[in-house]
Amino acid sequence: MRVLVTGADGQLGYDVVKKLKELNIEHIGVDKEDFDLTNEKETKEFILDYQPDAIVHCAAYTDVDQAEKEKELCYKVNVEGTKYVAEAVKELDAKMLYISTDYVFDGQGEEPFEVTDEPNPINYYGETKYQGEQEVQKLLNKYFIVRTSWVFGEHGDNFVKTMLKLGKERDEISVVADQYGSPTYTGDLAELIIEMIKTDRYGIYHATNEGFCSWYEFAKEIFEIADVNVKVKPVSSDEFDTKAKRPINSKLSKKELYKLFSIQNYECSIRGFLKKII
Repeated sequence: MRVLVTGADGQLGYDVVKKLKELNIEHIGVDKEDFDLTNEKETKEFILDYQPDAIVHCAAYTDVDQAEKEKELCYKVNVEGTKYVAEAVKELDAKMLYISTDYVFDGQGEEPFEVTDEPNPINYYGETKYQGEQEVQKLLNKYFIVRTSWVFGEHGDNFVKTMLKLGKERDEISVVADQYGSPTYTGDLAELIIEMIKTDRYGIYHATNEGFCSWYEFAKEIFEIADVNVKVKPVSSDEFDTKAKRPINSKLSKKELYKLFSIQNYECSIRGFLKKII
């Protein structure tokens, strides 16, 4: 199997490439320097020249707040860029795995969202990721759409690293306590993605580490495991002024995922991750 990974310099793409290397699977990791995803000709030529059996499409415009300002660029990357990739995949009759997000949902209610629930994004980033899903579904039969949330990994910035940094600098940290979801370690998700693309079990999946918590509980867990003595103050979303709205409930049901695959609890993942970086 030959695999092409877009967004290879991002948190998740980096770990997918790393795992492919460890498993001796033929692959190439590409990023902005290799081709411009918003350029149809460049994107298609690169993919068709490499002729992968599968594409893991991690590349995306992911700055949720900035997306409200840079709508045109966000749309070009997340919708048009995804369409170009999918069209090249169709021409090759290859598989495509598209990384999506919990932000395709509106966060209403308390129950975890099922893969069959109707998306209803409340910010522009979520809207473009949902439109990207639709482009993949329109063009392809051999696709995996993987919605994930709250990712953290060794490469790049994330909530865990930010908390550790702030924990060294401050005596007290305020963290949102009324948004709920699942932390997801990119190392675990990368392994799962590679398992998926080896199969023909196509469709939409929710893939996060097992278990749910609030950002506040997530922060408390980080400091407890890292043995950092800092006071964590729970606050409401209203106290944080962000340009883009965030869903209150980002819980994703993994019923469909567990029929075929498994993934460990988020507490175990945080523990393993912190051992690597501290």
